[in-house]
Amino acid sequence: MKQVLVIIDAQQELIEGNETEKSVLHKEQLLKNINLVIKQALESDALVVFMRDKDVANGEGKGFQIHEQINVPANAKIFDKAATNSFYDTPLLNYLKAEKIEHLVIMGCKTEYCIDSAVRTATINHFDVTLVGDGHSTTDSRTLSAENIISHHNAILHGHDNVDHFSVVRNSQEDLFNPIHNNYR
Repeated sequence: MKQVLVIIDAQQELIEGNETEKSVLHKEQLLKNINLVIKQALESDALVVFMRDKDVANGEGKGFQIHEQINVPANAKIFDKAATNSFYDTPLLNYLKAEKIEHLVIMGCKTEYCIDSAVRTATINHFDVTLVGDGHSTTDSRTLSAENIISHHNAILHGHDNVDHFSVVRNSQEDLFNPIHNNYR
């Protein structure tokens, strides 16, 4: 089975924050978990894709780049996006189809926007998805704490399905590249 790790918006300024935005919740642990899952992906011969949001740091400079503490594999693909949805007007879907990918492991930022839309769009496009439950983060909204947003999404996206394909939520210490979707079919 061909698999890919998709790391969304793990950019320097988004994770660390700036003069108008706070840093994401538990940023140090998020960075450790991203590196752990990258290591798992490489050991499992899974591909690695980074999605970068052009809105972060106005699409330029150090703040726009993948966070400096992330171990970016030399063969990782990096795609830029201009929308919340990583599949909208990007090469991601065509790349996944060309590589005959069946399973996506998704992590990154921000939970209620780019992570949510990627998980849902992937299942719609006939991929099984594993969302790394301790591998995505966000900031407080006006109505919910970041912790509540993350917990809520881990609950509602676990088992989210589109007939034949669905998402499960697992943590970074699990064998993420040994999918468990068939256990539920």
